[in-house]
Amino acid sequence: MSKTRTTLTIDEAVLRAVKIRAARTGKGDSEVIEDALRRELGLDLLDKLWKRGDLDEGQAIELAVEAQHATRRAKR
Repeated sequence: MSKTRTTLTIDEAVLRAVKIRAARTGKGDSEVIEDALRRELGLDLLDKLWKRGDLDEGQAIELAVEAQHATRRAKR
């Protein structure tokens, strides 16, 4: 997967929390931020769907709807 460099302006307390999580988990700041964004956007559920090629159509639809609902809840 290709990566793109970007600049973010975020609250200092949020950045401090990112750095603490990164230190505790042994991950880099960027990885912690990307993981959080993936969860918030529901992409983690979509990743599970793509990794499990053994799903039948009904199961795939169920997971897709679950991801859609998670994304809608996050936007509220």
